[in-house]
Amino acid sequence: MVELSHISIPAAVRTQVSVPLHFSDGYRTTADVHTFDGLVDGKEHLLLGLGDWRGALERARQGGPAPLVRPHSECLTGDVFGSERCDCGPQLREAVERIAETGGFLLYLRQEGRGIGLYAKLDAYALQDSGLDTYEANVALGRGEDERDYSAAAQMLRAVGADSIRLLSNNPDKATQLEALGVRVTEKVSTGVHLSPSNARYLTAKRDHTAHTIELPAA
Repeated sequence: MVELSHISIPAAVRTQVSVPLHFSDGYRTTADVHTFDGLVDGKEHLLLGLGDWRGALERARQGGPAPLVRPHSECLTGDVFGSERCDCGPQLREAVERIAETGGFLLYLRQEGRGIGLYAKLDAYALQDSGLDTYEANVALGRGEDERDYSAAAQMLRAVGADSIRLLSNNPDKATQLEALGVRVTEKVSTGVHLSPSNARYLTAKRDHTAHTIELPAA
């Protein structure tokens, strides 16, 4: 667990722009993409308002369900190039459609490789090819198993008025950190399991080592 910091520092929306999205399988929607001033880590994170996100916020203020939110860590290899070593690309695609259906937000967080960066992530891949799992490889590089801090994510949510959320994630650490940062998680919603021969060992490590809510078939 990283040290939680900067809990009370506000951020402000600097730009909101409508962007049409078109995925490779033909799915289309539109996102209201927000940028921010004052994020504590100085990175260029994005918040995508999907579906009737304004209505979702209003319904939550009136006692209805909180908006559905996924904090998604950037993964160039999976999100852009379709790598099957992880499940990031399919999770991103799934999240956009599910959030658009109910209204909510996708946070696109610049936290490549669980926060260690793109080059280090590829170094970790090389170590995984020699037998280490995804967490052991990070540690062997002298890095933390997971260096992600969700302080900026909490700032972004508060900046758009989302103090309570339904969290779309299999990762219990996201809920723990966001709750500690003042964002109330009213429900934890699991994503689908996007299993392939290339990521089975990766998903198993996430399930067994960090208690991700992933249902995998017996070996």
